[in-house]
Amino acid sequence: MAVSPEPARGTDAARESRRGAKRIPRRAAAGRRSFTSTLKALDALAASGAQVSVRIDDLDRGSAVLVGDDFLSLPIAGLGVVPLLVEVAAQFEAGTLDPLEIVDRAGLEPVTVSGLWQHLKAPALPLSDVAVLAASAGDALAANALLSRVGLPAVRGRVEQLGLSRSALMDSFRDVRGPDDAPHVALGSTREYAQLFASLVNSEAVSPGVSAQVAEWLSRDHDLSLVGTSTGLDPFAHDNDEHGLLFINKTGRAPGIRTEAGVLAGPRAGVAYALFVCFDDLSIAHRLRAHDAFRTLGVELMEYVF
Repeated sequence: MAVSPEPARGTDAARESRRGAKRIPRRAAAGRRSFTSTLKALDALAASGAQVSVRIDDLDRGSAVLVGDDFLSLPIAGLGVVPLLVEVAAQFEAGTLDPLEIVDRAGLEPVTVSGLWQHLKAPALPLSDVAVLAASAGDALAANALLSRVGLPAVRGRVEQLGLSRSALMDSFRDVRGPDDAPHVALGSTREYAQLFASLVNSEAVSPGVSAQVAEWLSRDHDLSLVGTSTGLDPFAHDNDEHGLLFINKTGRAPGIRTEAGVLAGPRAGVAYALFVCFDDLSIAHRLRAHDAFRTLGVELMEYVF
């Protein structure tokens, strides 16, 4: 393929080229970007037998940018704690739950699947700190502590109030799931989780105060290993980025399950996104193939917002 040489910098030809070129408005340019590589990666996953669901919404336009089986209800692992966090924040705001109420982990069933609290010496923490652990460190014990305090019926009611008809928090986290336990912690659809994250940044989830509180908790999420890899952000301090990048997210991980939902906004555009992949975790190659799809999406999201 022949490529025309670019005019030398500083020459009259270069200046004329810059003057004559039609400028595309920044927001309009965003609409011309595609997610071709993401679609190829997801098609390859689906061809290998994985279940894949994806949804991307443009926050400025209020329209979908990419949709793929976004109506499916799939297991989402730890991502399902987001409605729980909304319920906790709502009860904090209503005064029915004290943020400084102390919770002792000794009264909880031990769970070691993920998190930091199990490794800390402090046996008891205030609910507000427990919420930070659940949001930022994917702490299963902290999430169970919150759930035991507010109750599963209250969370289910909140899920319904949020309009999440295809999503549900079904159970607490467990090291071993028996025949009498729910098969998964939570189910969800990418359509609903992309919309939930959009409502958080638009101050529409319950109230502006509740939305801001949950968004603040999620802005401290340490897991930037999937979509977040492409942002270049510090996993441990990314709530005030010097380049004006806004990123809040939550991931979910379990054997054969990788999920993520969030909001990514830059100078060009802002998006709410969700990607769920359920796959046969037969080898490290199967797992890395799933991870690569998230990272490919992250690259193209960054191109879209910048």
